[in-house]
Amino acid sequence: MAEAAKVIVYSTPWCAFCKTEKQYLDHLGVAFVDKDIENDTAAFDELAQKTDGRTSGVPVTDIDGELVFGFDRKKIDELLKAKGLVN
Repeated sequence: MAEAAKVIVYSTPWCAFCKTEKQYLDHLGVAFVDKDIENDTAAFDELAQKTDGRTSGVPVTDIDGELVFGFDRKKIDELLKAKGLVN
């Protein structure tokens, strides 16, 4: 059985767009892991590695290996559908 696609949201506690995106994913019923890059140095380093050091903006969403910078609802929806996470 294939492993389900993974969704990781790299965020900070003060980011309004991060909160909105996480609420949106919850509303869609998409399971995700929230990684606080401000208080978790491992999460910050992980994001920096995935983005070649580009860590200046949040949220950054990793949808099964494809990154979305900012709360780009259209791109998030497209990737979630393409990965079979929503209908």
